[in-house]
Amino acid sequence: MSRETGHTEQGSGIRTVEDVACLGCGCTCDDIALVIADERIVEARNACAMGVQWFGDGAAPARALKAGLDCRPDEAVEEIARLLQAASAPLIYLAPDVTCEAQREAVALADLLRGVLDTVTSDTALASVLAGQTRGRATATLGEVRNRADLVVFWGVDPALRYPRFETRYTPQPQGIHLPDGRRSRTVVAVDVGERRGPADADLRVTMAPDEEVPVLVALASALRAPSSWSGLPLRPAALTAVQELVARIGSGHYVAIVAEIAHMPSSPGDQARRAEALTLLSLAVNDVTRGALLSLRDGGNAPGADAVLTSQTGFPLAVDFSRGYPRYQPWSGTASQRLSRRDVDAVLVVGSVTGIPPAVMSMLPGATTCVIGPRASVSVLSGGAAVIDTGLPSLHEEGTVLRMDDVPLPVRRRISGPPSTQTITRALRERIVASAGRRAS
Repeated sequence: MSRETGHTEQGSGIRTVEDVACLGCGCTCDDIALVIADERIVEARNACAMGVQWFGDGAAPARALKAGLDCRPDEAVEEIARLLQAASAPLIYLAPDVTCEAQREAVALADLLRGVLDTVTSDTALASVLAGQTRGRATATLGEVRNRADLVVFWGVDPALRYPRFETRYTPQPQGIHLPDGRRSRTVVAVDVGERRGPADADLRVTMAPDEEVPVLVALASALRAPSSWSGLPLRPAALTAVQELVARIGSGHYVAIVAEIAHMPSSPGDQARRAEALTLLSLAVNDVTRGALLSLRDGGNAPGADAVLTSQTGFPLAVDFSRGYPRYQPWSGTASQRLSRRDVDAVLVVGSVTGIPPAVMSMLPGATTCVIGPRASVSVLSGGAAVIDTGLPSLHEEGTVLRMDDVPLPVRRRISGPPSTQTITRALRERIVASAGRRAS
C-alpha cells in the first residue's frame, strides 16, 4: 500500500510518494520514495543508480507520429489498425515497461488478428524456460531465500553489476526470520566461470574455465544424488576439487540458494540450453540432500509478467502462433528473431519500450513495417516507423500489476501526470479493428 505525504513551500507543490516500485532491474524494489515538485521527480530515495536512471525526472513525451510526422493519436491508431489488418502475417511483440493489463490487451489483439505473439523472453531466457518445462525446477520467492538461505552460491554472477540492491534487500546481507544475524548467519560461495566472477566478499571461491561449467554442474548433481556415480567423469583436477568442495558445502547447508543469471550469456544457443538444463538438474539434486532453490536473475520492465500473462491466456509463455485460429507453441522455430530473419512477418507492432528489445530482434526491425505503442516511442530509434504512439511508464504514469523476477506480483499506481497508458491505447487499437471488421461484414 503506497503512502503519500506533501507540503507546499511558496507554491512549489512538493510532495513525497513512498513505496513506489522501480522496474529498472528484476529486483523491482518497491520501497522507493519519490520527491515530486511540479509533476517532476527531484529525488528518488532508496533507488540505486539504475533506478535513478529508470525514473529520470518522470518526464515523458506524449506524441503520435505517422512516418515520422506528428499526427493525432486517433490517426496513428487508425494507421496501425490499417497496417495490421492488411498484413497476412502480423507480429505482436511485447517489449518491457508495460503492465500485465497491457500485456493482456496485446494477447487479445494477436488472437483477433490471427498473428504471431512473442516477447523478449525468447531471446533472453528461452533456454531457462525450456529447461524448466523439460525437467521441472526447484525455486522459491526472494522472501523465502532472505528468511531461510544459510548457504548462497552465486554461480558465475555478481549481482552488484546489474542488480545493485539484490544483496542488501534479499541475500546475503539482510536479516531473516531464521537468520537473525544477516550476513554472519550465511556462507557465501562464489563460482567464477572464466570472466564471470561472483561477489568479491565470498567466503569460498571456486574457479573453473567456461568449458568446464556444464561438466562440473552435471558432476555436482550426480555427486549429490549418488556419490559413487560421478567419479569417472573426465574432469581436470581443479574441477574435481571444485565439485568436492561444493558437495561438502551443500551437504552441510540447511537451505541452499543457487543464484544464476539466465541472460547476458556470451555463448551459443546450444551452450545456453545445456547450461540451463544443468543448473536445473543441480537445483533438483540439492533437494535430495537438503532444501534449496534456484534463483534466476532477470532484467526488469515486467518481462516475467509477459511469461505469466501469455501462459494464463494461451497456455504457452512465448512464441505463440494464432494463424490457425488457436494458439500453437513454436519456441524452436517461431520466435520473433527467427521469423524476422526469414521474413515470415509483413508487419510488426511493438508494445513496450524499444530500448528493452534484445539486439537480435532490434537489428531486424528497421527493415520491417514497424509500429510502436510504448513509453518514449517518439524518441526511440524506431520513431520513423509507420506509426508510433507514446504511452506512460508503469509505476509513474500508469497503474496496474507487474511481476518481480521471482514471479511475485506487485501493484503499481499512477504517480505523476503523463501520456496515456499502454493498456488504453492497445485496447483502443483492438476496438478499432473490431469495429472495422464489423463494418466490412455488414
